[in-house]
Amino acid sequence: MDVAKLKIRINELIALADNVISTTRYSQFDGEIVNNELFQEFRSSALSFLDKTFGITHIFYKEFEKKVKDTYKSDTEEGRGILKAAKNEIDGDWIFTIKGLVSAEIFSDFLEMAEYLLKKGFKDAAAVMTGSVLEEHLRQLCHKQEIPVEVTKDEKMTPKKADLLNSELASSDLYNKLDQKSITTWLDLRNKAAHGLYDQYTKEQVDLMLQGVTNFISRIPV
Repeated sequence: MDVAKLKIRINELIALADNVISTTRYSQFDGEIVNNELFQEFRSSALSFLDKTFGITHIFYKEFEKKVKDTYKSDTEEGRGILKAAKNEIDGDWIFTIKGLVSAEIFSDFLEMAEYLLKKGFKDAAAVMTGSVLEEHLRQLCHKQEIPVEVTKDEKMTPKKADLLNSELASSDLYNKLDQKSITTWLDLRNKAAHGLYDQYTKEQVDLMLQGVTNFISRIPV
């Protein structure tokens, strides 16, 4: 999602908060409360936006999830205030650069750990760690491309498998079929390691996976 679209969306969410607040009525037992259906729409939409834009570990998402829980007018006002703070960062046009740098730094740390483990002979742990970094990178790329990372299953939202994310990203032309094939191979190796099939791959293959994932992340950044 580009900056212009984000600016439009954050303004829509703030306007939605105003709309929710306009439904305020007084309850003898609960005090000032708002329309439940509109509140739930506001809460879900805002959390989804904050997740995709900043990530679930960001203070905006955490504070919103913690403070905007019930149909009290004050909860909606708290949410509107958080969204206004997020709007200031978006209007500054620098949040995406910071987010990308932070992600790159975190991934770099984990990949260095994987390299250390591999050198010490722990190929299995290195494979799992490298694969986990790759899967998280795919999820962040999906957010960037506006590709949903969850699917409805048995009336519940369930995270998509990494292979499906890979397929949908390749279909969006973010990267080519050769990259898609390589990612499929790396994910398969990670799965073997995670399920204890240690004799089905070698240390050399993990080393190639680590090099490949590192190169992929640097070529296709968030």
